[in-house]
Amino acid sequence: MTETDATGQYFNFDEIIDRRGTASEKWDKYQGRDIIPLWVADMDFRSPPAIIQALQERVSHGVFGYTHPPEGLSEAVQDSLLAEYGWRVEKEWITWLPGLVTGLNVSCRAVGGPDDEVITFTPVYPPFMSAPPLSGRKAVKVPLRQQEDRWELDLDALEASATPATKLLLLCSPHNPVGRVWTRGELADLADFAERHDLVICSDDIHAGLVLDENVRHIPIATLSEEVARRTITLLAPSKTFNIPGLGCSFAIISDDSLRRAFRKAMGRIVPHVNLLGYTAAEAAYRHCEGWRGELIEYLRGNRDLVAREVRAMPGLSVAHVEATYLSWIDVRATGIEDPVAFFEEAGVGLSGGADFGLPGFVRLNFGCPRPLLEEALRRMRKALTPSSPCPSP
Repeated sequence: MTETDATGQYFNFDEIIDRRGTASEKWDKYQGRDIIPLWVADMDFRSPPAIIQALQERVSHGVFGYTHPPEGLSEAVQDSLLAEYGWRVEKEWITWLPGLVTGLNVSCRAVGGPDDEVITFTPVYPPFMSAPPLSGRKAVKVPLRQQEDRWELDLDALEASATPATKLLLLCSPHNPVGRVWTRGELADLADFAERHDLVICSDDIHAGLVLDENVRHIPIATLSEEVARRTITLLAPSKTFNIPGLGCSFAIISDDSLRRAFRKAMGRIVPHVNLLGYTAAEAAYRHCEGWRGELIEYLRGNRDLVAREVRAMPGLSVAHVEATYLSWIDVRATGIEDPVAFFEEAGVGLSGGADFGLPGFVRLNFGCPRPLLEEALRRMRKALTPSSPCPSP
């Protein structure tokens, strides 16, 4: 698929870009081995031309000193959130961060005290489970409930997990790795739970810009009401949507003054500033890349559907429907394979293991890559699972 954006430049999501020799964490993991990496959550697409152009212009200036957030960036974020969610955010509510994982850890330090409890839902992105103990808190893991190919909240288990020591709820919304976009009703249930137990909510909305289902809409939990907003820390970034995670620019939105002060105090002098190229890329993303994002989502939707068709045809595998993200959560338990990561690496495909997300017996597949590469990876998986059968290309 080839399109142009406002710069008049072309972008082609089918283009296979060689990332070897670029110090890519994703690709260097298997350096020297014939393994297609579909594990860590960055995409193999070139970033939007408008971002590349903005970076080139900033670099040509030639001076890279300490930089505060540009005035235009805050306005771009405010405009984007208003247009996307009808969410009016004041500039002073925004706190800039060098990464979203930093925001998770700062939130754990900002709320409660030593040995207090932090609830999160599993399976989940690993830092949700590591941030509480790294902050001197106890992580309380509430398993999501699987209903056929859909994962849901288990409100009874959630209620049973709360104690007087519980101070913080870590929410992944949309959820990584199960691909759910929580409904307004589900978010209202969580908000009610937080209010009854007087909890702060830290909501990681980093995949909010990657909703694939046309009839589904992401709702930031802080937009439910002013009361919910007062107890919520919302973490956002352009990094996943526009494929710029290496530039390290994220932010927290906190409307409550005292909660925001606690968050910034917890940052102290430990959390570094965002680098100037991160700011530059973020502003270009929010101002000029909406057309690119629309084409990306259409392409990812096709990749998602391809993965679902192929995986469900493989013996012993099943996969949850992906409403958002570019990540498929695949159940391999019926295969009896003891170490699915090693099994698929041997077949030439690198996946993330479910144990890292708190649920062994699953793997996570990143389909944010050119379709020809994805087709080859799926062909290798099918061949490994059915070695004695013919294996046509997808």
